[in-house]
Amino acid sequence: MSDTFDIIIIGGGSAGCSAALTCLNRGKSVGVVSNPPETSSLYKAEMVTNYPGIKAMTGKEMTELFYSQMLESGAEIIKGRALSVMPMDGSFGVAVGTDFYMSRAIIIAAGITRENLYPGEAEFLGRGVSYCATCDGMLYRGKTVALIGNSSEALHDVEFLRSIGCNVLHFDKPAKCEILGEEKATKLRYAGQEYDTDCIFIIKDTVSVSNLVPGLAYEKGGIVTDKHMATNIPGVFAAGDCAGKPYQLAKAAGEGNVAALSACEFIDGK
Repeated sequence: MSDTFDIIIIGGGSAGCSAALTCLNRGKSVGVVSNPPETSSLYKAEMVTNYPGIKAMTGKEMTELFYSQMLESGAEIIKGRALSVMPMDGSFGVAVGTDFYMSRAIIIAAGITRENLYPGEAEFLGRGVSYCATCDGMLYRGKTVALIGNSSEALHDVEFLRSIGCNVLHFDKPAKCEILGEEKATKLRYAGQEYDTDCIFIIKDTVSVSNLVPGLAYEKGGIVTDKHMATNIPGVFAAGDCAGKPYQLAKAAGEGNVAALSACEFIDGK
């Protein structure tokens, strides 16, 4: 797998697939960061009946169709969660777990993170709060850490942290959480009880798009874009549900196409 692409697309749903196909048709190398198809909200849809040109099918069938189209067209699927996007001297670095990829432009098509951030999560991110146990776990060998999450990835991370000598407090049930501290996070208030901890790992299917790129304009539940699907950060484009309502597949596919054309023009104009 390559670690450098013309364009990296974050998300493999309707917007991401549309963007990938358009970029590939214009001769660009494309990496698509995507969780397993079965983790998407579309995958769980009972039936999709309003997508032009395609007969009614289950969300599972449509998700698998998007995935196979991207693979057959030459996109490289990067399995995992995009943790951060960093502008780097005219290019972008994308962290996916412990791996790092480079691209000349970014298209965010990550859908929406429906759950709210925990109080203190954004404030202490990078200061005692982490989204990646395999990235930061070694910093806390022999110390007490908390991990919030109940996915298969969360369970794997609990075992990993314990294997390197961490004392792990695992919280896997839905409950009211609050992250406390001063210069860094030092306590987790969970279901009304406080726990001292050196780090809090929060494992979700996706990182909130508002935290994905430093300085990204975000308001009213969506990334702010212009008619070309360009964000306030040159070289970063957004499409689909993460760019705001309505949350419809056809709208997402159209925006993915526009974002891809704009990203290609951005690269070609450099």
